[in-house]
Amino acid sequence: MQLLLKKRYVFSRSLCAFLVLTSVGLCMSQTTSRIHPDSLSRITPVYRDDVAPEHKHIYDRVLGADRTTPMYGPGGVSIHMPRVADAMDILNQYLRYDSVIGRRYIEVAILVAAREFDQAYEWAAHEPAALAEGTPEAVVDAIKFKNSTEDLPVKDKVIIDYGRQIMREHRLDQSLWDAAVNEFGQQGALEIAAIIGDYLLAAVLLHAVDQQIPPERQDTLPREY
Repeated sequence: MQLLLKKRYVFSRSLCAFLVLTSVGLCMSQTTSRIHPDSLSRITPVYRDDVAPEHKHIYDRVLGADRTTPMYGPGGVSIHMPRVADAMDILNQYLRYDSVIGRRYIEVAILVAAREFDQAYEWAAHEPAALAEGTPEAVVDAIKFKNSTEDLPVKDKVIIDYGRQIMREHRLDQSLWDAAVNEFGQQGALEIAAIIGDYLLAAVLLHAVDQQIPPERQDTLPREY
């Protein structure tokens, strides 16, 4: 009788271990992405021949009429929704290149959005862009490592504090709004929010498709998850 109970106990423990391992394996299989080699994401690339005739002009503007290789990132994702790609491109072209706050500070706002949303693809694209626009490394590092903004130049401090509070606390203090208006004007203060929102939209799409970073770009975003 004792031998039978012992065998049942061993079998029960073995069964439990098997079920645990199986459940872990299932969870891993459900969370691990199947990355398409031509898009570096979980969706297939879209080529010009795949697009309906009435949307080819959108493809040509967003991705390029003569493109023969797939495009990564927001353009490559949004083109699956041509009218969304159209609207996103029009908005992004202004906010990224022509916002009244200026190119250097545009890149700072983009980095804040990318960092607060842990979007590695965006960060890999815009950290070099920010440095190329003359953003001091101390400013980039403060965003990257979520350090204090106390000793940063005023304009950079305002943008970082503004973005952090909105994304972390879902509000903006009057004092921060006033500081943004003082440094960038009312339109500029609004466009800081618009730039952050634009890049958060892209970040959500990139996370949804598990966009990977192309091998020619360096992944320097710290991981906290």
